[in-house]
Amino acid sequence: MRVLKWLYPGMRVKRWIILSTIGIVLVVLGTIDSVNEFKNQNIPLIGILLVICGIILIFTGIKRMVKSFVAIFMPVHKEKELVDLVYKKRQLSRGPKIVVIGGGTGLSVLLHGLKEYTSNLTAIVTVSDDGGSSGRLRQQFNILPPGDIRNCLVALADAEPLMRDLFQFRFQEGTELAGHNFGNLFITVMTQVIGDFDKAIKESSKVLAIRGQVIPSTLKRVILMAQHVDGAKTYGETKISKSTSPIKRVHLMPENCLPTDDALDAIADAEAIILGPGSLYTSVLPNLLVKNIPDAIAASSAIKIYICNVMTQPGETDSFTAYDHVKAINDHTGKNIIDYCIVNKGIVPNRFLEKYKKENAVPVKPDIIKIRDLGIKVLADNVINTQDHVRHDAEKIAKNIVNLILELKDKGSIFV
Repeated sequence: MRVLKWLYPGMRVKRWIILSTIGIVLVVLGTIDSVNEFKNQNIPLIGILLVICGIILIFTGIKRMVKSFVAIFMPVHKEKELVDLVYKKRQLSRGPKIVVIGGGTGLSVLLHGLKEYTSNLTAIVTVSDDGGSSGRLRQQFNILPPGDIRNCLVALADAEPLMRDLFQFRFQEGTELAGHNFGNLFITVMTQVIGDFDKAIKESSKVLAIRGQVIPSTLKRVILMAQHVDGAKTYGETKISKSTSPIKRVHLMPENCLPTDDALDAIADAEAIILGPGSLYTSVLPNLLVKNIPDAIAASSAIKIYICNVMTQPGETDSFTAYDHVKAINDHTGKNIIDYCIVNKGIVPNRFLEKYKKENAVPVKPDIIKIRDLGIKVLADNVINTQDHVRHDAEKIAKNIVNLILELKDKGSIFV
């Protein structure tokens, strides 16, 4: 019998079972003695002593047994952190249900901040990337591009730092794997073994012990097409990013690609839905072009928040204000699906202004009044990190979002 295996030599459990059993016996004997002494109107000193000793033995035995079990599943240096880990996981599991929609670096930065407040996170990620390692793997193995998904998995990872570094490791020039990322290769191999990209992501999530889930917006192989103001068309996310002609509209090909059931379920169950940050036309909008996703967002009782980019993006959003970003989303979805817009009011240091000016990028103007005229509330704050680049500060953004959710939740203005 399996139960008897606990009595095998070397299990380091028998002694603590015996100790706890002795403790139980002492508690029983002490209780009996105490009852008898009370009946005889005597003070049960021996009985009380037996009960106290029994409780101490039971507590010690159980504590040592738990420690033996923990030692099997956790590194020695983390045993002392067990209580903190359990407490943190319990607290995070009570956090708000948040769905974040987008792609690229912006999405992974935001997830990195939000995972410190809740483990009820869902990242719905674009799958239109066709450049770099992802593009090569997409062509060679006929799979969806794994790059943005890998970044989100790593951002949500609760695994050892070495495992996260491994997934982000990129092979250098001089080898056949030059430019490839280990995480991309891992997801590709997992897809080949399992035969299903969606299941491969879920298995990879287990390896990294992520807080939440990462879901592709669609399992259909799609191509992003941009229709420019001058009537020209550009096919492929990489070429669109490099184009210098103003974009009028973007489309997914095929147009009627359907979302995953997991994505729709997450949106319906969300307390907050976040769009961005990230490239407007190549990271955020491709998800909103997937059939039924805009309708699901509009139908959800969740608060909808758009995080506007800090800097304009050459070739995509030249001279765009925050209002222009919001209007592009409304135009593509055919409805206003945004309740709040987070814009930056922090000052970009001059050293970065000069650097970005050479790349034809400038800070995005908040344009708060025009956004409010659309019926959208604006949250303006200093939300940038200017340590190495000008980008959103994960901690500031996450704190703003969670505070907004909790504030509205307390007022009873959202969530049924």
